[in-house]
Amino acid sequence: MKLAKKLFGTSGIRGKIGSEVTCELALNVGKSLAYYLGNEGTVVIGYDTRTTNKMLDQAITAGLLESGVNVIKIGMVPTPLVGYATEKLNADAGIMLTASHNPSPYNGIKLWNKNGMAYTSAQESEIEEIYSNRDYISVTWDKIGKLSENEEIKGQYIDDLVDMVNIKPGLKVVVDCASGAGSEISPLVFRKAGCEVTTLNSQPDGFFPGRNPEPNAENLQTLMKTVVAIGADLGIAHDGDADRMITVDETGEISPFDSLLALISKEFDGDIVTTVDAGLCMDESVNGKVYRTPVGDVNVAEVIIEKDAAFGGEPSGTWLHPDFCMCPDGILSGLRMAELVSNKGKLSELLAEIPSYPNIREKITCSKEAKVKVMENMQDLLEEAFDDIAEVNSLDGVRLTFADDSWVLVRPSGTEDYIRITLESRDADRAEEIREVCVKIINENL
Repeated sequence: MKLAKKLFGTSGIRGKIGSEVTCELALNVGKSLAYYLGNEGTVVIGYDTRTTNKMLDQAITAGLLESGVNVIKIGMVPTPLVGYATEKLNADAGIMLTASHNPSPYNGIKLWNKNGMAYTSAQESEIEEIYSNRDYISVTWDKIGKLSENEEIKGQYIDDLVDMVNIKPGLKVVVDCASGAGSEISPLVFRKAGCEVTTLNSQPDGFFPGRNPEPNAENLQTLMKTVVAIGADLGIAHDGDADRMITVDETGEISPFDSLLALISKEFDGDIVTTVDAGLCMDESVNGKVYRTPVGDVNVAEVIIEKDAAFGGEPSGTWLHPDFCMCPDGILSGLRMAELVSNKGKLSELLAEIPSYPNIREKITCSKEAKVKVMENMQDLLEEAFDDIAEVNSLDGVRLTFADDSWVLVRPSGTEDYIRITLESRDADRAEEIREVCVKIINENL
């Protein structure tokens, strides 16, 4: 069974500052990327609001410059702007310094191709091999890379986003940016698109004082109450780097992740790409064929390109818009939801049209080292525990589909110290029964 690489997880490099992510690591990742690029070319670098980003920025920049690669700094920006800028500025690669939805003590490094798509697992493995072997080249003093800054790209990104949608003026939207990288740009984009915007947690702050950056029901209570209190049509919540988006409907309810993905997917003519943890509603809602990949936006992106799909996304709120850029974009995702509500009516009513079944998402704390042990025999243990299995899928973790269409996915998180259980059934009691069996198996093997 395939588990996370030593350096890279499902979404780049990520870990606690000091113990897992250090300036030395950033310096050497910069040198490794430079070697991978042939010690030439140009790299775009951006970062989110975390307190440790500027030191990592300086370190990884030093590694690139020392190795003969030019650097264009675009400052504190959402992750999607790095993907966009890498493509628009004709750079050879992009770097985003972020730990996305992880808490303040974490940080990370994510790499982007010149077409705006994240580095694939195969590319990350090459970088990791260079890093492990210390295959670095320091150029002579007269070949050092050039350093520049670009502020104009932010304005281009904003204008291009607004041009993607047609929203009736006056739609009332509450935007909660978690004090993350979308804090400055996201509210501005919604205003320019014609929305009446109220902001929450839109002051950039790496301590995330208003709420944790993970956009879930527990952390979005203020947003849910505010939408109702001011009579807003829609609430939009981002994670720490704004590559994700979750909505709150006009009644103050957070939208079910799978239903929301199915709702937006219906709007596209053509095939759709999603991940193994997406629910039955995807297959029952979309117009084209549904392809499933391992968890991780780059896996979705690869299949979108391979199948020439119209749209793709994960139930987490990470959506890819191939008609704009191959980088997940939470701001464009929010704009498209605003456009949908503006033109088709209340979000609660639109979501009610999507088939919905009892869905459970649970995570069990498990160290990186223990994940390997726990997952080693997971498929055998699950197959022994259930007698009505119709299909086994080991694309990412272990996914069992049962004779009654119920399904469960057990997989190690690629970004955090958890084993994740995701399951769905047409019957709530059956869902709980599956959950109990899986939790018991995992706990017995920790």
